[in-house]
Amino acid sequence: MSTKDRRDFIKKTMVGGSGIMLGGSTLSAASYSNVMGANDTIRVGIIGLHGHGSNHIRNFLPIKGVRIAALCDVDSSQISRRKQELSKAGVSVEGYSDMRRLLDNKDIDVITIATPNHWHALAAVWGCQAGKDVMVEKPVSHSIWEGRKIVEAARKYDRIVQADLDRRSSTARAKAYEYLQSGKLGKVLFVKSVNYKRRRSIGLVHVPQPIPSTVDYNLWCGPTRMKPLMRQRLHYDWHWQYNTGNAEIGNNGPHTLDCVRWGLGMKTLPASVYSLGGRYGYIDNGDVPNTHLCVYDYQGIPIVYESRGLPENPNSDNMDGLSTISSTGKKVFFPHNRKSPNNHEAFICENGILHGTEIYDNAGNRINTFEEDSDSQGPKEHFVNGLRSRRKSDLRIDIEEGHLSTAFCHLGNISYKMGEPAKPAEIEEIIGGDKFVRDAFEGMKKHLQAHGIDVAEQLPALGPKLHFDSKTETFHGEKSERANLFLKDTYREPFVIPDRV
Repeated sequence: MSTKDRRDFIKKTMVGGSGIMLGGSTLSAASYSNVMGANDTIRVGIIGLHGHGSNHIRNFLPIKGVRIAALCDVDSSQISRRKQELSKAGVSVEGYSDMRRLLDNKDIDVITIATPNHWHALAAVWGCQAGKDVMVEKPVSHSIWEGRKIVEAARKYDRIVQADLDRRSSTARAKAYEYLQSGKLGKVLFVKSVNYKRRRSIGLVHVPQPIPSTVDYNLWCGPTRMKPLMRQRLHYDWHWQYNTGNAEIGNNGPHTLDCVRWGLGMKTLPASVYSLGGRYGYIDNGDVPNTHLCVYDYQGIPIVYESRGLPENPNSDNMDGLSTISSTGKKVFFPHNRKSPNNHEAFICENGILHGTEIYDNAGNRINTFEEDSDSQGPKEHFVNGLRSRRKSDLRIDIEEGHLSTAFCHLGNISYKMGEPAKPAEIEEIIGGDKFVRDAFEGMKKHLQAHGIDVAEQLPALGPKLHFDSKTETFHGEKSERANLFLKDTYREPFVIPDRV
């Protein structure tokens, strides 16, 4: 039976009123026509094949009812490599260098986006406009304005759009945050979110570097300025230049700060932010901080985000543990003792601490651990569930949640970009009497001292305290005029997100 005949047969069998069952829900004849994949394979096109793009291939390949049908990358060597890998698995795909040609393919139902950050929003908007559903990697945008445009496009074109923030699929975290929000730990007094991940120098060059012969550099640059390549490697190290990347806070920060929002039940963004840090330990072509501390205020709760790209000391490749204080003022340390990244959050409450998925008392003793369910699904499976049901509620993180968690990160970067060198005494004056934030700053200084860096001599950049309105997604008050200039990027024709998507 052909696909068309099969669809007609199923529709006719539902006219009598009973409908069919899909995922436990009865679908009427009217609703069936709006449900992708109810009877057909979902055909996926993956855009961006370095790094996370290869993960998308691996994750979608085994999902029943899903077929990887197209691959896209501006690097022809990546297309050849991934096509060969899939061919060995018995999968034949179309290859594209220009995503616009992939989006023209009416046989593609869904796109996933794993390009460099500066392409995320435009690719997502184009995908919605082309009638595709979309999954976009973190950060979903390169600027706050861009993220809102993806949300608007998703709603206007009635698309299922998921931000790929994997931790939302954690059943252990869901239980932990339900416990936190129950009030059993008392009021949340302070939150600390850390991304301690080893980041080595990207090297220092003084003249433009050659573009790999397999790369279409015009398409690689896309929306951003097409500048000479001033770093040793084209790929990945774009993270550490603001023209294309968003620093560590925009790289892994969306995961941890999304968990902060999830844990606190945040429906809006913080009311204020200030930021401090620098690029310490080497001199290279990177222009983003590798040591970064951001302080937010959310309904009177101070939230500190901290990145560290250097290890615990020059003689070790292990990353630091998370250090803070309890509500009683007792120093609490959660050791890491590993080379792997330390990406965690700690919610400091009146009656204890939630660190990751573990509960501690105010003395630092572990008293409970939340475990993952044995039958839990991953983010790609949840995305497919949403594709089939056409319900945003079946996604673990709809694009609006992804936008807010990404904007959380952008706020910290904006303050940093406006920063000026500041002495420790000036920073301490800004911190004031907040014992939690003061302890975080002392920890940052101690970390740098272990590497022979004195912040009294190598002054960190201190960004202004900026006030933000979540309803309008703009800054207000002192220095807001300049801060608002960072809300939106400048785009290069023809790679432009329109004001009205």
